[in-house]
Amino acid sequence: MTQTQDAEIGRELAQARFTDEMLENMRALIGTELRTASAVNNEYATRLAILRFSEGIGDDNPLWTDPEYAAGTAHGGIIAPPSFIFACLGSVQVGWPGLGGFHCETTIDFHTPIRVDDKITAKVVFDGFDGPTEGSNFAGRRIKDYLRQEYRNQNDELAATFICSRMRFERTEMQAKRESRKIELPHPWTDEELEQIENDILAEKPRGAEPRYWDDVQVGDELDVITKGPIGLTDEIAFIAAGAAPIPRISAHGVALRRYKKHPKWAFRDPSTSALEPVYSVHYNDYAAGLQGAQIAYDVGIQRTSWQIHHLTNWMGDDAFLESIHGQYRSHVYLSDVVRLGGRITDKLIDDAGHRVVHVETWATNQRGQSVMPGSAVIRLPHRADATEESAR
Repeated sequence: MTQTQDAEIGRELAQARFTDEMLENMRALIGTELRTASAVNNEYATRLAILRFSEGIGDDNPLWTDPEYAAGTAHGGIIAPPSFIFACLGSVQVGWPGLGGFHCETTIDFHTPIRVDDKITAKVVFDGFDGPTEGSNFAGRRIKDYLRQEYRNQNDELAATFICSRMRFERTEMQAKRESRKIELPHPWTDEELEQIENDILAEKPRGAEPRYWDDVQVGDELDVITKGPIGLTDEIAFIAAGAAPIPRISAHGVALRRYKKHPKWAFRDPSTSALEPVYSVHYNDYAAGLQGAQIAYDVGIQRTSWQIHHLTNWMGDDAFLESIHGQYRSHVYLSDVVRLGGRITDKLIDDAGHRVVHVETWATNQRGQSVMPGSAVIRLPHRADATEESAR
């Protein structure tokens, strides 16, 4: 029995090559709406679901977590952080059997806040792919695919549109180039450095009820920095427990076994424990991460974007609205790494809809000075004259 299982689910992640047949099969799928049932983690934005997700990304903004505080805001109650869409459905997988994959880029347009007890449904469409491109120092030949994920509430209002882009690669090529990316891990932090990191984190706080008026900000202004790390195993577990991942849902024992027997490429057998583990365990299992061409376990793409959103919502305050974000994932963020997130206003304008917005360049940098998530955002800020008119009524 064990030999049969090992033949179907090996001690290595599945390995395949780009072929003309694979590319043709994937072209035929363009425009297909994908099944999502196995990847849904939350249908309803309950108070506890929002709280679990907020704590799972390390964001204790009282607008998401404190009913009494939130009742006194213009929202009249708790709303979810914009990144809560990931807790409803992070993403799904489509095709590319036997190839490796990294989430490489995220673009999201937000349309309306998610409120307590909203029912959120997601539609996912495969919009196609670019490539394959020629080899790189990172992963050899690769393609970039695009999933369009639309989230709607119970009133059929569009809450967010998420374009999820993944890099697909041949795992043998990724593994072959692993040594060229080698760094010292875990990172050798000193006690003094750790104390400073923790002091910086404890000093962070959201803007909250004090409005950040469009009138008062200028091009060139820098946003407050927030810090994440050193990233630990519990940070990854908390993200999973928050409902934000994985694809498909993590399960245990017989439920997992039956799924893996049906889809052998979803799993591998860990040589240390003999347990079957999902491919997703690259985010908490060093052996799996090595099979993917990484050194040790590393963070999740949408987790990094959740940190980016935490950074922006901390800065903008309760009365602002995050209209859109973009981010590219560069380099792995490994367990033991520290990431600092910052930004700068690059433009200030009244848009075509008459909203007063700022454009922000965002960045995330690790302790090695590497840019791990360059990005951008558009934030709608309150106007001082509008606030004066409202208070006069």
